Amino acid sequence: MNLRTELTTAALAAAERGWPVIPLRPGGKAPALHGERACPRTGPCAARHLRYEERATTDRARIERCWATGPFNVGIATGPAGLLVIDLDTVKARDQKGTPDGATNFSALCERAGQALPATRRVRTQSGGQHLYFNTPPGTRLGSTAGTLAKKVDTRAWGGQVVAPGSLTPQGAYTVLDASPVAELPKWLQSALQGPPKAAPPPFRPTAVRDGSRYAVVVLGRETAAVAATGEGGRHSELLRAVRAVGRFVAWQDLDRTTVEDAFAAAGQAAGLPAAECCATIRSALDWSISTARTRPA
Repeated sequence: MNLRTELTTAALAAAERGWPVIPLRPGGKAPALHGERACPRTGPCAARHLRYEERATTDRARIERCWATGPFNVGIATGPAGLLVIDLDTVKARDQKGTPDGATNFSALCERAGQALPATRRVRTQSGGQHLYFNTPPGTRLGSTAGTLAKKVDTRAWGGQVVAPGSLTPQGAYTVLDASPVAELPKWLQSALQGPPKAAPPPFRPTAVRDGSRYAVVVLGRETAAVAATGEGGRHSELLRAVRAVGRFVAWQDLDRTTVEDAFAAAGQAAGLPAAECCATIRSALDWSISTARTRPA
């Protein structure tokens, strides 16, 4: 069996479990799909650019057509798959001597919580780390995290993807260590990831707008309110989307750019984003929107 056939088999095996997959760069871990800047706005992206989570698939024919074109590694879109994968990282050369690895820190976390180490599907990563697979409860939307549970313990859920077993990199292969059924995410781990209940953000009122069409003002109010109400795990992407949705009105001079920037900065910070991150995202999104805005429809 050649490499392309083996990787196709790995992609189909994940899809048969109901886990949508995407092609990753041959020998790598990054998606082999075009980004928004390079989007041709044709085919599935004719109406708008589709992110990799939206393009991930379990369709056998689509998978076979895709992997017939190259030896792509296999990525599992964890959010759409209903998975939360705990990523236990290894100690790197740059780490201080004596630094515990992710597996050690996760075992200590379980011990402090008075819980047994969960038994579930485990995959060895190319660096010697581990991926622990869990099913998320229906109706629960958890975002990906980095170091929230412990150092060198990350999670991949919505907004993330993991490399499927069978994939190959120059550093090594992804292989199944424990083929046990995927366990349900323990409630204590879910609580640790969600943290204490957060108070609902106060109703957001956009900065008063003296200029601009009535419709532009309504859209600005709607989009800033959506950003302010977004929870952790999707705040940055929601801010980016919303600013781009409003940017055309700045290009058409229906809204003043400073007014829009101030309104979204307040909304992003109400959602919990740092001020500097808000400003950088808003500036970049508006620049993109203004440069790509179509002529105002008649």
